[in-house]
Amino acid sequence: LVNRTQGTRIASDVLKRHVFEVSLADLQNDTDAERSFRKFNLIAEVHGRNVLCNFHGMDLITDERSIVKKWQTLNECSVDVKTTDVCIGFTINDSVSQHKTCNAQHSQIKKNRRKMTTIITRNVTSSNMKEVVNMLLPDSIVRESTRCTMSTFANLVLLNF
Repeated sequence: LVNRTQGTRIASDVLKRHVFEVSLADLQNDTDAERSFRKFNLIAEVHGRNVLCNFHGMDLITDERSIVKKWQTLNECSVDVKTTDVCIGFTINDSVSQHKTCNAQHSQIKKNRRKMTTIITRNVTSSNMKEVVNMLLPDSIVRESTRCTMSTFANLVLLNF
């Protein structure tokens, strides 16, 4: 509710296009630590005296970004549809491997990026923004991308933000 106008400063103008971050656990009133690693960026839009918040982006907290380490290949995919959806993946060692490194070949990275791009484009263009946010919450796009990229490189972990 917008009601604090003071002097020449109009409260609705201050709130317009204001972007703020909220963790997923706060949005769902959940204290579970496994859901708090994802931050949603929301943008405020003022309609009369009401403020509505729309999806503006998604990010990971810095603790979760630290799981990408040396000796791994980073596989990043960014897709421009009505909104930009980014999917990032990295390789991990399996428990059987004796090698220090776990790098993917450039052709494998390109194939995985192509598969991730088609999956993200198919899911996002066929639905509206509310459905896209509902797909991002339980990681359904990430699970589908992980399943499809397993044939190219078996030890690939995907994160969506």
